[in-house]
Amino acid sequence: MTELLFQVDAYLQEFSAVVTEVLDGGVVLDQTAFYVGGGGQPCDTGALTDGEREYPVTKVGRADGRIVHTIDGPLPAAGATVTGRIDWERRYRLMRTHTALHILCGVVWRDYGAKVTGGDMRPGEARMDFELEQMTAEFAGEVEEKINAEVGAARSVHVNNLSRAEAEQTPDLIRTKINLLPPNIQEVRTIDISGLDLQADGGTHVANTSEVGPIRVTGHESKGRINKRLRIALAE
Repeated sequence: MTELLFQVDAYLQEFSAVVTEVLDGGVVLDQTAFYVGGGGQPCDTGALTDGEREYPVTKVGRADGRIVHTIDGPLPAAGATVTGRIDWERRYRLMRTHTALHILCGVVWRDYGAKVTGGDMRPGEARMDFELEQMTAEFAGEVEEKINAEVGAARSVHVNNLSRAEAEQTPDLIRTKINLLPPNIQEVRTIDISGLDLQADGGTHVANTSEVGPIRVTGHESKGRINKRLRIALAE
C-alpha cells in the first residue's frame, strides 16, 4: 500500500520512493507526495527522476486499490529508487483555492445555515453550490466581503484525524447535504480553520488563511429552486 505523504505534509515538494509495481502506462510507488485527486480537487502533476532520466507524471489516480502514477513515455523499472517532484506552482495554487472554498463554506454555513450541494475547482478558480432559496448580486457582494475578512483574520488551518465514531458525534462536521463518507472509512481526516470551519476532508490546504490572498466572487447562478451557485477566483 502506498504511503500518502501529502496527508501529513502538504508542503512537501520532493520525495524519494521505490517503484513497487510497473503497470501499463504507469507505476505504483511505496510512498508519494502527489495528491491523488478527489473531493473536487484535481490530482497533482510533476515528474519522477531516476539518475539522468525524467519521467513526466501526467496523472495520479486509484485503480484496483492502488495509487497509479501515469507516465508519458518509458517507465522506470520495478525496484528502482526514484525522486518525485510535484509541479509546486500548480499545487500551491490548488491549496490556496481549496482553502478558499473552505472559507466560503464556513462563512455561508455560519451566517446563513446553508449546506453544500456540490463543488469543483481548478487552479485559481472554483465554484460551490449551496442549499439556498435566493441568490442576488447583493448577497454575492456581502459574501465576498465576509470571506476576505476571514483571509485577513489569518486563521490557522489544522489537519487532524478522528475515529468514525468521534466524527459522527461531532455536530456539523459533514457539511454536504448528503453524507458522502463511505461506510468502510473508519478514520476521518479533518481540516479545521480555527474558529471558522471544521470539515471532513482529504485534500491539501495552506497552513493559514492569510496565504490564500484576496478572493473575488466572480459569479452567481441559480441551479434550481433551492440550489444556488457562487463562483470564486483568487485575485492576483
